[in-house]
Amino acid sequence: MDIAIIGLGKMGGNMAQRLLRGGQRVVGLDQSAELTRRLAAEHGLTPAFSLQEAVAALPAPRLFWLMVPAGAATQAVVDELAGLLSAGDVIIDGGNTYYKDDIRRAAALQPRGIHYVDVGTSGGVWGLSEGYSLMIGGETQVVESLRPIFETLAPSPQTGWGRVGPVGAGHFVKMIHNGIEYGLMQAYAEGFEILHAKQDFKLDLEQVAQIWRHGSVVRSWLLDLTADALSKDQELSAIQGWVADSGEGRWTVAEAVDLDVPAPIITLSLQQRFISRQSESYAAKLLAAMRNEFGGHAVKTKS
Repeated sequence: MDIAIIGLGKMGGNMAQRLLRGGQRVVGLDQSAELTRRLAAEHGLTPAFSLQEAVAALPAPRLFWLMVPAGAATQAVVDELAGLLSAGDVIIDGGNTYYKDDIRRAAALQPRGIHYVDVGTSGGVWGLSEGYSLMIGGETQVVESLRPIFETLAPSPQTGWGRVGPVGAGHFVKMIHNGIEYGLMQAYAEGFEILHAKQDFKLDLEQVAQIWRHGSVVRSWLLDLTADALSKDQELSAIQGWVADSGEGRWTVAEAVDLDVPAPIITLSLQQRFISRQSESYAAKLLAAMRNEFGGHAVKTKS
């Protein structure tokens, strides 16, 4: 099956390689022409340097998989493709798009006969070797026609992928997946900070992580990655405690509010990421000032 991948960054490039290894023909396009040429030279990808070239390089019905930033960038590619593709062609959005945007885009493409499929994709930089978890939203028959692609990208043809519902469902499930991920990561981080603070035991945190990796009820891939990070430097001296968020945690919390579903752990883990970005907390300073005002409690002043 022929497929074009738009966006050949780490994840898109690795997906292209996995598909090529699986016997698929891949046309690749990236903002970086140099990256496109390198992947073509090293892995046999068919290079394209414009969407028009990519469309011309594929036989009908054409299949495009987008791995570009969510929002305006994805919308721009979808809009341009809409004017180039024909009825029966398929656009797959494998990025971290907000699920309501999927529903809107699919409705806009439907009169042209262009199919839209949203695929929540998890696996990161390890997907090339381990395979990707694929949460798919779209029409049943369209998704089934794409089975060879999903079977190649997934950890195995039988596991790690599936159609979870109509258009929008794939990215909705991925959004909640990422919200859960926030909570899991925060729990590990807090637990290891408590272990690190217990200085009188002089705990080897990598050893603890390695013990937990086998047989423990808290074992997970995230714990495997934690153990790997701790093996390099337990003090994490080269890393700043500044944590970004991709937006999906925010969407998950907003959805919980809309649905009247309590989600305190996910919500607090998102808030902790915001706290990590403050070099100095105004709220904390105000709390100290209030304690001083009503109780005469000491405050620490800047020298």
